[in-house]
Amino acid sequence: MNSFFHYFIRVFKKDPNSTRSNLNLRMMHGINRISIIMFVFALLVMLFRALFKY
Repeated sequence: MNSFFHYFIRVFKKDPNSTRSNLNLRMMHGINRISIIMFVFALLVMLFRALFKY
């Protein structure tokens, strides 16, 4: 479980010392960032609908 949170923090943090970052890796992290944000947004919408019966 600790590795999940470590990855989650690393996705949203920029590492200026990373020299191994290539295009494929940056694209993968960008897509993961978008998917995590969309997932959290969907959870918030579901919670709002459940609480207010909208």
